[in-house]
Amino acid sequence: MAGRLLVVATPIGNLGDLSPRAREAFAGADLVACEDTRHTGRLLAHLGLRKPLVSLHEHNERQRLPRLLDELAAGATVALASDAGTPLLSDPGYLLVREAAAQGVRVEPLPGPSALLAALVASALPPYPFTFAGFAPPRQGKRRDFYRGWAALGHTLVVFESPHRLLASLADALAELGDRPAAVAREISKLHEEVVRAPLAAQLAAWRARPSIRGELVLVIGAGPRARDARAAEEPEAQAKTQAGAAPEAQTEPEPEAQPGPEPRPRAPAPSPAKPKPARRARA
Repeated sequence: MAGRLLVVATPIGNLGDLSPRAREAFAGADLVACEDTRHTGRLLAHLGLRKPLVSLHEHNERQRLPRLLDELAAGATVALASDAGTPLLSDPGYLLVREAAAQGVRVEPLPGPSALLAALVASALPPYPFTFAGFAPPRQGKRRDFYRGWAALGHTLVVFESPHRLLASLADALAELGDRPAAVAREISKLHEEVVRAPLAAQLAAWRARPSIRGELVLVIGAGPRARDARAAEEPEAQAKTQAGAAPEAQTEPEPEAQPGPEPRPRAPAPSPAKPKPARRARA
C-alpha cells in the first residue's frame, strides 16, 4: 500500500502560527523532507520531536526523488516542509508532489502560513484575481524583461524580493509598468512587521531614504490605469443592467400553423339544473 505525502505549511516568523494539524503531521511522519535540515530540526526540537530529516532544495530535488518515491511506495508517511510558509510557492517540492501523484500516492495539503496571501490581503489592493510571479530575477536585464512581460496584466501582481535588491526591483517595475499603486510588506508576523502602501515612485523614494533594508519582503503591485479605467467603466454598466433586470432575449421558434381537422360534432344541450327542494322544518 502506498504511503502518504504531507505538504506542511510552517510559520513565516511567528511560531504561534503553526497549526495543531501541522504538529500532528510531523509527529506521525516516518521521514521529513525539508529545505534546510538545520532550520527544520530546530522547529521539531521546539515541538519536542525528533525525526529523520532529508534535505530537499532546488539544487538536489531531482537526486532526492528516487529515495523519497521508494519510501512512499513502501508505505511510509513523508512530511514535506520548506524553511517558512507553504512548500512549492517559490520553494522546492513541486517535482516530488508531481511524481508522487503520478504514482498514485495520496498527497495531503495542510494549510497554514503563506507570505504571499498575508501580503495580498494587507495590501489594500484588489485581492482577486491576482498573479503570483515568485522572485523577480536577480539581474537587471532579465528583471526588466520580467516586469515588461507583466505590463499588460489587468490585475494585481505579487512578487517576492530580497532586501538588497528591493530598490533595483522597484526602479525596474516603475520603468516598465509605470507609477502603479503598490504595497511592500516586510517581516510579516514578526516583531517589526510593516506594510507600506504607496505608488511605485513614492515607494522607491521612501525605501531609498532608509539607512538599511532588512527582513523578508513581498511586493504587491496593482493593475495599470487602463485596466482600472476599464473596470470602472464596466461597473456602472453592470449595475444598470442589474437594476433594469436586463436579461438576454430568449430565441423562440415560430409556432407551426394550425392544420385543418374534422369538424367538431354538435354537443348535446346541457341538462337544466334541478330545482332545490324546500327544506323541512325542524321539529321543536
